[in-house]
Amino acid sequence: MMYMCRKLYKALHSVALFLFSYFYVMNIFKFFSKKQIESKQEVMKKFLIVGLGNIGDTYENTRHNIGFQVLDALAKEQEVSFETEKLGDITRFRYKGRVFILLKPSTYMNLSGKSVKYWMNQEKISLENLCIVTDDVHIDFGSIRIKIKGSAGGHNGLKDIQEKLNTQQYNRFRFGVGGNYARGRQADFVLGYWTKEEESQLIERIPIAIKAILSFGTAGINNTMNSYNGK
Repeated sequence: MMYMCRKLYKALHSVALFLFSYFYVMNIFKFFSKKQIESKQEVMKKFLIVGLGNIGDTYENTRHNIGFQVLDALAKEQEVSFETEKLGDITRFRYKGRVFILLKPSTYMNLSGKSVKYWMNQEKISLENLCIVTDDVHIDFGSIRIKIKGSAGGHNGLKDIQEKLNTQQYNRFRFGVGGNYARGRQADFVLGYWTKEEESQLIERIPIAIKAILSFGTAGINNTMNSYNGK
C-alpha cells in the first residue's frame, strides 16, 4: 500500500511539474508574442517624410529646395528642431498616435537615395510609410500632386531614390513650382530664387502642404490624394 502511495505521489508530482512548466513556457511565449505585436504595430505607426533639396546658404529659398522649406515649416509648427545626423538633418514628433520622422538629406539632391535608404533601414520604415516631398516643374505653382508610384519625371533626386530603392513604388508629394522658363533653362529656373509674388503665395500654400503630410500619416495615402490632389 505504501509502495502504491509513493508511486501515486511521484506521478502526481511529475504531472504538477509538467503543468507548471507548460504554463510557465506558455506565459513566456504569450509575453514575447505580445511584445512582438506591439513592436510591429509601433513600426507601422512610424512615417518617414523626406524633403528634397540642396544643403548650403546658396540654395536656401530656391525652387528646388521646396522640400526643405515644407519640412522646416512643419517642424516649426510642431515645435521641434532638426539635428545633424548621418546623411542628413533629422527630427521627430508625435501626432495623433503616429511618429513622424522628418529628414532633409545632406547628400545634395542628386544623391538623395543614399540618405533615404539608410534612414529607412535605420528606423525600419516600410515603403508604404515613406513619402518624398519634392519640386515639380510640370505642375502649376503652388499646386499639389500626390502619387503612390511613377517615374522620376526627369527629377534627378527622384531618379537616385528609385535606383537606390530599386522600385518606383513609393509615395511622392510633388509641389508645383511652375515651368516659366525658356527652353534649355530648366536648371537655372529650379536653382533660382522665388519671386516676391511667389514668396507671398507660399505663405498660403505651404500650410496646405503641411496638412497633406499629416493626413498621409493619419488618414492614409488614398484619402490624402482624394483630399489634396490639385489643391
